[in-house]
Amino acid sequence: MIQKDKWAWAWVPVLYFTQGLPYVMVVTVSVIMYKKLGVSNADIGLYTSWLYLPWVIKPLWSPLLDLKSTKRNWFLGMQLLISLAFLGVGLSLPTNIFFTTSLACFWMAAFASATNDIASDGYYMIGLTQEKQSFFVGLRSTFYKLANVTGQGLLVIMAGFLENEFGDNTRAWSYTMIAAALLMFLLTLSNFFVTPKFESSEAIVTDKPAGFLEVFTSFFKKSGMGIALAFILFFRLGESQLVKMASPFLLDSPEVGGLGYSTAEVGTIYGTVGVIMLTVGGILGGILISRDGLKRWMLPMVLSLNIPNVFYAFLALTKTTSLFAVVTTVVLEQFGYGFAIAGFMVYLIYLAEGVSKTSHYAIATGFMALGMMLPGLISGFVQEWLGYGGFFIWVVIAAVPSLILLKYISYPADYGKKGASTNE
Repeated sequence: MIQKDKWAWAWVPVLYFTQGLPYVMVVTVSVIMYKKLGVSNADIGLYTSWLYLPWVIKPLWSPLLDLKSTKRNWFLGMQLLISLAFLGVGLSLPTNIFFTTSLACFWMAAFASATNDIASDGYYMIGLTQEKQSFFVGLRSTFYKLANVTGQGLLVIMAGFLENEFGDNTRAWSYTMIAAALLMFLLTLSNFFVTPKFESSEAIVTDKPAGFLEVFTSFFKKSGMGIALAFILFFRLGESQLVKMASPFLLDSPEVGGLGYSTAEVGTIYGTVGVIMLTVGGILGGILISRDGLKRWMLPMVLSLNIPNVFYAFLALTKTTSLFAVVTTVVLEQFGYGFAIAGFMVYLIYLAEGVSKTSHYAIATGFMALGMMLPGLISGFVQEWLGYGGFFIWVVIAAVPSLILLKYISYPADYGKKGASTNE
């Protein structure tokens, strides 16, 4: 029998920090890197958005992780592969074909990272009771986002420092990506030592799907799944576009509508107050859901994700370069994301309840990734067409579908609440 909740305070933070780092490196840091290496916004938006694809199609191989080996073995192997992929990016940047070769390495990292996500999430759902899943969702989201800030903040600060030190952006980013590879390797070692081997043969048999087709049909046959999938696809419609163009907006010169901040300044803003507010938002979200249930906080969480977009529009329209205004915007964005994503992840866990929940959660998060990828693909073209001001106004409007769909999705009002009935 599985020993639920064993050592959770130790392994949940490390496991989800390790899950978040490759994601932010592939999806966000690659954007900043290519911008500093002279790639156009249109190409950045197009090619880096395609890197979402592994997270979209990961349900196709998710049953394999239930059928073969343990989830712990899967995520340790994938994390090691990711570190090698980042090393490949760093070594390829000084070459004449850096764009093609680095993208190939990012693709390898993306597929490995998507597989790591499946295994890590399955491990989380097997190893924790429902009550603890809700309680720790804020902590897990916080450390996931802290990894995002480490990549988008500390590693970008490092790249900016090396840009100034060497006077050579290519060399600076090559060293930065090699450092990311080393960090990923150290995190893999940490997970090897802190994650318990609690996947007994009985647990694996219990969670094992009967077959690939049954996994998918049983998920889509769940009550209200059509509305639920629409909500998942539209939940991050605005954020999926903003996250692609926020860094180019801060980095671009005022002549083209940007704010003209340096690489190091952008990294510092996200790596200081951003970290603090993200932590507060994520932990607060998990605590409130555990105390009151998901229903009470879902609307405030959706609003918290989208209201900061208004401030980006303000910055773009007024063309202010005020440090106070920029920091305030980032503070609201980071807090809002941390607060909102806690509720969203608990909702996805609810959708995955039942047999084959590891694979079902992978399907749900695959649709979430699709909702990030498709708008991101056109974000660069939309920005170049509308300019930064018009683009951020559109991002604000993009919140409307999720607010409408929120009225029609169904789930137990007390889901995730401490003491509520569970299926454990």
